[in-house]
Amino acid sequence: MLRKTFDVLVSGGGLILAVVLVVAGALAFWGYSFTSTNVHNQLAEQKIYFPPKSAFAHAKPGTEITPSMIPSVSQYAGQELTTGAQAEVYANDFIAVHLQEIGGGKTYAQMSTLARTLPPGSPAAAKAEAAAQTLFQGTTLRGLLLEAYSFSVFGEIAFVAAIVSWSLAFVLVVLAILGLIHARRTSEAEELVGARIVHEEVGAR
Repeated sequence: MLRKTFDVLVSGGGLILAVVLVVAGALAFWGYSFTSTNVHNQLAEQKIYFPPKSAFAHAKPGTEITPSMIPSVSQYAGQELTTGAQAEVYANDFIAVHLQEIGGGKTYAQMSTLARTLPPGSPAAAKAEAAAQTLFQGTTLRGLLLEAYSFSVFGEIAFVAAIVSWSLAFVLVVLAILGLIHARRTSEAEELVGARIVHEEVGAR
């Protein structure tokens, strides 16, 4: 095979692959944009705000703000919850802490079962039922927030994929251009080194 032909074929294949990567990157970026916009809008509709900064100055176990919340929750003090990262912190480091305190370590299912086993109408049953309802509401909200966080992670992965695709496409375009320039400067009669060796061996025989 002629060296010029080889260069043109390889460069053409590189350009085709670059186009594919550009399209893939565009689709990945669209996925990132779609996910980010929807996560933001869905969270913003909930009108959830982190406790103000002043609340973290008096953190105590058993209160709204516990010492365990300071390292993570305090970084968003006073902010509206609109991102996946905020949703994860609010769900795992704020809501989960209060659910643990309300249920004494029991889940909604466990507390609900306990309420049904107690004498109907008794103070203990009423207390357990109230705790079960609170656990149900808190667990539901926590689940929704963690779902939003999961989608935001997928969006971030799509963003990285888009950048990688476009970067590879750029490299391929540069290499393809260099290959075409080399092909233009190559003699019409020049063959690949491997092909030349084969021809010489055949001629020698």
